[in-house]
Amino acid sequence: MIETLSSTTAYTNPWMTVLEDRVVHASGHEGIYGYVDKPDFALIIPRTDTGFWLIEEFRYPVRARRWAFPQGSWPSGTSGDKADLARAELVEETGLHAEHLCWLGRLDTAHGMTSQGMHVFVAEGLRSGTPRREVTETDMIHEHVTDEQLAEMINQGRFVDSGSLAAYLLYLHWRGNRHTTSEGPRHD
Repeated sequence: MIETLSSTTAYTNPWMTVLEDRVVHASGHEGIYGYVDKPDFALIIPRTDTGFWLIEEFRYPVRARRWAFPQGSWPSGTSGDKADLARAELVEETGLHAEHLCWLGRLDTAHGMTSQGMHVFVAEGLRSGTPRREVTETDMIHEHVTDEQLAEMINQGRFVDSGSLAAYLLYLHWRGNRHTTSEGPRHD
């Protein structure tokens, strides 16, 4: 266990806070621990009979366009139910409306450097609509890929968003259990 001796805010903006804590490790060694405190977000896996809807956009920290499942958090100063967030992000980024939304669980995004986690949902029974993208998402596109195309994108290193890959693994586990047990999905 690590004990916090003191905590200092090194930086803050509407989306995150960077903290530097003085800590004492179980060994008795004192040190510092810097990390990013951010609210949890929703990641949505929009599933069709033949594949998935993905989004692609330019991601500034890696200076490249990246494919991912739709995802996002509440705007600064707002909060709400995680299922409502998932539905809002799905419409915002793809225009899709889900008849069924199933929560698969919460995953840590990078527990060594941030408090943030993601709530993973599968969206099914999709209806088309018009995306409601934020001004910062004008370069975003959404595209349907088949199961085989997604597997190929993963194998070629073209689908590398760690959150999306972790969510996809959780989805595959859920899908396998869904077909082998009588327990139905958890719909929100």
